[in-house]
Amino acid sequence: MAGGLSLDHPWAFAFGILGNIISFLVYLAPLPTFYRVYQKKSTEGFQSIPYIVALFSAMLWIYYALIKTNAYLLITINSFGVVVETIYIVMYLIYAPKKAKVYTAKMMFLLNVGLFSSIVLFTLLVFKGLIRLKVLGWICVGFSVSVFVAPLSIIRLVIRTKSVEFMPFPLSFFLTLSAVAWFSYGLFSKDIYVALPNVLGFAFGAAQMVLYIIYKDAKVPKTLEVEGKFNHTVDVEATEWVENERRTCINGSRVVEKEDDNATSV
Repeated sequence: MAGGLSLDHPWAFAFGILGNIISFLVYLAPLPTFYRVYQKKSTEGFQSIPYIVALFSAMLWIYYALIKTNAYLLITINSFGVVVETIYIVMYLIYAPKKAKVYTAKMMFLLNVGLFSSIVLFTLLVFKGLIRLKVLGWICVGFSVSVFVAPLSIIRLVIRTKSVEFMPFPLSFFLTLSAVAWFSYGLFSKDIYVALPNVLGFAFGAAQMVLYIIYKDAKVPKTLEVEGKFNHTVDVEATEWVENERRTCINGSRVVEKEDDNATSV
């Protein structure tokens, strides 16, 4: 068994549980943001894309786990992710401006309905057995890598401004820890599709922490304070993210940026 719940794989089980706990906390990271949205009855220009991507990520990993069978620790955390991200999106749709609602609905249809359905039909109709699992696994890896690349925008911003105002250290730390946990889970359960993208997740997370140490005493430039459009919070995370950062598709670091007044998309 490669699911991590078998006593034949105690280390996979241990790291899978650790990954679930950390990812659970990461999924709950946006709660303060949405509490403020609820209080003010406004999304204040926050984007919906990170939550849509996080939902897609969780759906994709659940499908992978069901095809693989016995991957219960992947199902548990990503099922929780589907519920939480759906709640976030519903709240966003309630309080967002009309233009943002329309954009969010379009992206939900394209990504979470259109693309996901296409992946399911493609893998079920074209491939069988182990080949199907391999193709689906590489699809998950590709998406996870794209989510993990998301922090590059934050890293670039920190280097440009020489300030970590928009990159909270606790978040970077837990996302890095999450990447280590899921890499170890994949390693000990011999699941390359889980382990591989988290190598990149660890690298980006470690880079963020190094930058934090270098620039922690610097202050945000006045010009950026005036612009007021670099307000970042994190949620598939993800990725991720984004994806994350967050987040990996499993731990997914997701970065939410305030939009310009005239913007409705990333």
